[in-house]
Amino acid sequence: MQRLLSRRQVVTQAAASAVAFNLPAQASRASVLHMVRIHRFEFQPALVKVHIGDLIKWTNLDIAPHTATADTHGWGTQELSKGQSAEILVTEGMELGYFCAFHPHMKGTIEII
Repeated sequence: MQRLLSRRQVVTQAAASAVAFNLPAQASRASVLHMVRIHRFEFQPALVKVHIGDLIKWTNLDIAPHTATADTHGWGTQELSKGQSAEILVTEGMELGYFCAFHPHMKGTIEII
């Protein structure tokens, strides 16, 4: 015998299905750690392709201190001496261009994919 659904059950199930289909793709994706080396006064790689929720970790391999600082100072690492590292969480709307506060010719870019 086939059971008929009430109007409330149909609406509730439709709403639940709509929510399930509209969940952001990154909600089911594990966070990824992206490594950027600071070496010979360059960010390596200079372009990092990431998703929202990923982490970027900068490690200074030079003798000179460096930073990774957003172009308009919206985020940044503190001064990194040789061997030190710092991480930044990738967030929606964050600045994507960055430079070294001590050596402004050093530039890097984050691309959110």
